[in-house]
Amino acid sequence: MKTHPLDKALDLVHSDIQAGCFTGATSPDYWNMVGPFGGTTAAVMLQAVLRHPDLLGEPVAVTVNYAAAVGEGAFEVLAVPVRTNRSTQHWTIQMSQAGADGRPHVTTTGTAVTAVRRETWGTSDLPMPEAPPPAAIERASIGPARAAWLGQYEMRPIIGSIPTEWDGSGEASETRMWIRDAEPRPLDFAALMALSDTFYPRVWLRRAKPVPIGTVSITTYFHTDGALLAEVGTGYLLGRATGQQFSNGYFDQAAQLWSESGALLATSNQIVYFKE
Repeated sequence: MKTHPLDKALDLVHSDIQAGCFTGATSPDYWNMVGPFGGTTAAVMLQAVLRHPDLLGEPVAVTVNYAAAVGEGAFEVLAVPVRTNRSTQHWTIQMSQAGADGRPHVTTTGTAVTAVRRETWGTSDLPMPEAPPPAAIERASIGPARAAWLGQYEMRPIIGSIPTEWDGSGEASETRMWIRDAEPRPLDFAALMALSDTFYPRVWLRRAKPVPIGTVSITTYFHTDGALLAEVGTGYLLGRATGQQFSNGYFDQAAQLWSESGALLATSNQIVYFKE
C-alpha cells in the first residue's frame, strides 16, 4: 500500500538514547518557500507525544514555538511527560538539528496537555457558519512551486481567497474555506494539528500587501476525541480564520475547524511577526 505523504512527513524512529527521543527528516512534499510548512512541524512535535510509550489519554492542547528556521534534512525530537496526574498529562517538546558546528541546536519548542476525556454535559457557543456544500465551491489553484505543501491540501475558499491584486486595498481579514488532504487520508490528531495552520497570514488579506511574515507561536485546542475523528474520516472540514490585532510588527489570528456535520473539532490561535 502506498504511504500517504503526511505519514512520510510524520515518520519518526525511536532513539535508544531515552524514551521519547525520536529522529526524523523534513519532507519535500511539505516544503514552504525556505523551510518546512509550519503546520507539519507542529504535527511532528505532537506525533512525538503520541508515539511516547507513557502517553496518557488524547491531546487537549498543543503549543509550538518556532525558535529558529528548520533546515532541510534530519532532526531530533524529544517529548518529555513532566507531570502525570490521574487523568491529565503535561509535556515539554523540543526539536533540534545539527548546526554548522556539528552540535545540536534547538529550532522548535513546545508544550502539550493530554487527558483521558470523561463524558460530561457539553454545548457549543461557536456554531458552524453557514456555507454552501464543498461541491458547489471551486477548488483553489495550487500556489508557488516553492510552496509544495499547498499541493497536499484541497482548499475550496468561500470568502477571503488570497488577493489577486496586491494594491493595499484590503478591508477585512476573514477567510472561510472547505479543506481536506488532497490525497484522501483518515483524520487524526496530527493531521488536525497541521490543518489548523493552513490559513495564509491574515495581514496579507487585511492589507492586500505581501509583506514578509513568520509565525512565532501557535496554540491549538482540540475539542474532539479519536472516535469523532474516525467519524469524520476523509471528509471536508470547514475552516474559518480572522485576524484580531495588527500592531508594532506582530499580529494574531484565530482559526476554527468544523466537521461537515457541524462539530467543532479544533480552535487555534497564533502570533505572527510581520515587516513593513
